[in-house]
Amino acid sequence: MDYETTVKNLLIAATARDDIASMDRDAPLIGHVAELDSMAIVTFLTTLEDEFGIVIDDTEVSAECFETLGALVTFVTEHVGR
Repeated sequence: MDYETTVKNLLIAATARDDIASMDRDAPLIGHVAELDSMAIVTFLTTLEDEFGIVIDDTEVSAECFETLGALVTFVTEHVGR
């Protein structure tokens, strides 16, 4: 499964920013994508959980998870691949 594409699509849905599709893994997210606020993060995580039938505990989520696109892809890969 291509988790990077999945992450990008979920971020696009949560933020309505189509330019996310062209971001590389080093692209910064938090503080650089203005639309990626706390509500967008909750939307992203809820959609991720629904899409893959998983549960992500609040204690597992940190700002570091959303630091870059690559960090977020790694976070998703680790949780979906359990």
